[in-house]
Amino acid sequence: MADSAALSTASELKVIIFQLIDKEYALPVSEVRSIEKLQHITRVPKTPGFVKGVLNLRGVVTPIIDLRLRFGLEQQTYSESTRIIIAAAQDIEVGLIVDAANDVLDIQADSIEPQPEVAGSIDEEYIEGVVKIDKRLLILLNLEKVLNPEELNGLPGREG
Repeated sequence: MADSAALSTASELKVIIFQLIDKEYALPVSEVRSIEKLQHITRVPKTPGFVKGVLNLRGVVTPIIDLRLRFGLEQQTYSESTRIIIAAAQDIEVGLIVDAANDVLDIQADSIEPQPEVAGSIDEEYIEGVVKIDKRLLILLNLEKVLNPEELNGLPGREG
């Protein structure tokens, strides 16, 4: 029995839960550097529309992406609960503007299901899977695909 307990602990994934409109999304904590309140973002000309600009965060120039725009969702005025999740995948670090950062949860890796055929409004290529916890449905994002290096090359802090 002790082995199965060790196995279940090893298969847990700690995630940050955040919100866009009425849906909850999750990113592995291992990909999240920090969660910041909304700050002044400097616009950068000739960047894709979903790139709001850059932020100088503790001396590091970080591109900022509005996840609503990235996913083709309706743009909304930022509020007190709006947050910037500083996240990194491979060697790309960006800030993701989200409606709210809600929670940190441990989920069982074996509870991650493939995305249903009709998961909603965001492009399925960005989704790693879905997790049902009680009455909540969490959409687990694939950060590498969200950050698509080809679209982000040439941004400040991301030359190459």
